[in-house]
Amino acid sequence: MTFTEITRTDCVQCGTEVYGIDGRYACGLCDWVNHWSEGHRDLPTEADDRNWDR
Repeated sequence: MTFTEITRTDCVQCGTEVYGIDGRYACGLCDWVNHWSEGHRDLPTEADDRNWDR
């Protein structure tokens, strides 16, 4: 079983402390979002989603 981790960093645009899941962040103040590939693990695939065919 893989658990997600809540992570924190400072926004690279405005310096606000932001929290994300597994190293993926979005700043609510300045709309900065880091690239999906900067996360700590691979994103799940369609086949990993138990409800993908619904």
